[in-house]
Amino acid sequence: MPSPHELEPVGPGVYRFADSVVNVYVVEEGSALTVIDAAMPRLYEAFVRALAGIDRSVADIVAVLVTHGHPDHIGMAERLRVESGATVWVHEQDRLLLADPRHVAKNSKSEASFLRYLLRRPSAVAVPWHLARTGGFREAPVTAMSVFRGGETLDAPGSPRVIATPGHTRGSSSFHLGSRGAIFTGDALVTLDGLTAKRGPRVVSKAFTNDSAQAISSLNALRGLDAGLVLPGHGDPDRGGIETAVRQAVSAGTE
Repeated sequence: MPSPHELEPVGPGVYRFADSVVNVYVVEEGSALTVIDAAMPRLYEAFVRALAGIDRSVADIVAVLVTHGHPDHIGMAERLRVESGATVWVHEQDRLLLADPRHVAKNSKSEASFLRYLLRRPSAVAVPWHLARTGGFREAPVTAMSVFRGGETLDAPGSPRVIATPGHTRGSSSFHLGSRGAIFTGDALVTLDGLTAKRGPRVVSKAFTNDSAQAISSLNALRGLDAGLVLPGHGDPDRGGIETAVRQAVSAGTE
């Protein structure tokens, strides 16, 4: 995994900023940038330094795309919006999670208790501990945002097309960049589940998922896309193509 002080090239004009838990992606089009997901608040300074490493700055950010409204994906969103003037985009079903990030459980109820996973694997406590340490439960509300519903091509660098993939949250979405042969799946499909420590394409465990049956069903919307590069919210990029990744995730099922 690259240092959180670097942007790792993962595709044509696409970079990954990763810490031990979550990925942030940067899409470059000329001098303009789209940021996909926004990690935790206390990673902001490291992210700014990482942008400088590719001769870019926060001022170059035009859009911040949020795959879903969980705390580990929205932490820097408001600060990036304020500092750059970028538009923050999110599915209409998850807008309350951005507007009121400190009451996630009220707006996004999970299927299973975290305790169930902790009893099975005590080291899983490292996930919420990391989120707490990096400010993942103290995000600033996003005070201005634009919403999508699925199917739109957004006016943002890379021309991302929205694929609605609900289940992880009600508004969980993926972004397809056909010109780059890439799909950003957020937590609709990951290659590492931090609670179970299992790797390979899968949906996220029920402790962090609203409706796992819907999450599996939603993966059908990704089939047939021109996307050899799968860029998940958690875990390493998968270069086997979205069709194979979906098949493996469905086979893995839910836990």
